[in-house]
Amino acid sequence: MMILVDDAGGEWQMIGHAPWDGCQLADFVMPFFLFIVGMAIALAFKRIPDRAVTTKKVIIRTIKLIVWGFILQGGYSHAPDKQTYGVDMKAIRWCGILQRIALAYLVVSFLEIFSRSFKTKDLSPGRWSIFRIYCWHWLAGACVLVVYLSILYGAYVPDWRFTVHDKDSPVYGKVFTVTCDAKGRLDPPCNAVGYVDRKVLGINHMYQHPAWRRSKVNYIDIGDYYLHFRPTSI
Repeated sequence: MMILVDDAGGEWQMIGHAPWDGCQLADFVMPFFLFIVGMAIALAFKRIPDRAVTTKKVIIRTIKLIVWGFILQGGYSHAPDKQTYGVDMKAIRWCGILQRIALAYLVVSFLEIFSRSFKTKDLSPGRWSIFRIYCWHWLAGACVLVVYLSILYGAYVPDWRFTVHDKDSPVYGKVFTVTCDAKGRLDPPCNAVGYVDRKVLGINHMYQHPAWRRSKVNYIDIGDYYLHFRPTSI
């Protein structure tokens, strides 16, 4: 599916990523990846003979995924558009798709490893059995959801600035100000997730080609320069 989306998504936008609101074919790829990872964890850790050895394997796999993420999505490989290699550390993408999958894998694996001893062994059948046997998983998921929604709707997003670094741009080197000064906004420039990413990762280390640039709404609301040159998260 990812090959189809990458190769044909630019020509047929209905199978590419939705610009912002909505859901299209490409938007199912990342959830499918995470679903497959979760199923693999449940099957691989069905039996854990040695917790220390299993933990070591999880950490090594996580590091491998992160390293491959830097190589494939961090800006090291410029193919196929440019047959060159090398990375600008000032603009490397710290948290691409593989890095995010690696972090999710690490957290869920640790949860599976260290909560196994708390699982109910004598489980009686019933409609609530799935919640009882995986109570710690459900609790962790609920905590993550609460924290995410609290930040998304409760974090204050101030006005912020960005500089155009594209040397081919007619406004190269200019600084633009984005007016937010709000809480709970869900549009591309002023949502709390993007604000946290800019603070934690740095604006130059975020994804440079977001799908929302195709949105005409953002073009009207934000302006031509902002639409085409502001870095943002995926």
